[in-house]
Amino acid sequence: MGEPGRDDRPKDEDLDAGDLRVAVVVSRFNRDVSVRLLQGALRQLADHGCPNPQVVWVPGAMEIPLAALTLAESGRVDAIVALGCVIQGETAHFQYVAESAASGIMHVNLDTGVPCSFGVLTTFDKEQALARSGPKRNLGADAALAAIEMANLIRRLDTEESTLPPNEPPQLIRPVRIQRGD
Repeated sequence: MGEPGRDDRPKDEDLDAGDLRVAVVVSRFNRDVSVRLLQGALRQLADHGCPNPQVVWVPGAMEIPLAALTLAESGRVDAIVALGCVIQGETAHFQYVAESAASGIMHVNLDTGVPCSFGVLTTFDKEQALARSGPKRNLGADAALAAIEMANLIRRLDTEESTLPPNEPPQLIRPVRIQRGD
């Protein structure tokens, strides 16, 4: 087990996108916010060695997972950055869209093994969305960094040999029962 705080920041090589094929899927709904998220993501990708990612626009947040899944299954990308903005309105529609987008993006990760970072803002109002997509704080930039780091991690995990000694099974940790006093 590592020391606390030793692995809390990525190493430089973890954020090297020089040999990564990255796609960015962006929702047109709430376009002004989505463009700001895209600018943040593109800036981070370029700063880390990926100046020309494939950018795919979709109508809304509900369509992001299908486009991301199609890209992931194509084998032409190592990572995907999913960007969009869902702002709460007066109905429950916000909940369904936000939950479906998040769940769909998670399925892309788990079903394909291709990292798809979640850069979809889910905010209560436009001001929150603008605050999280600006030059100082930009979830699109954060999502791009997460995609780079995860693509490099998955690549490393796929190619590393096991660190377990040969013929030794891993030690299992037994659950501890907590007895509660009445």
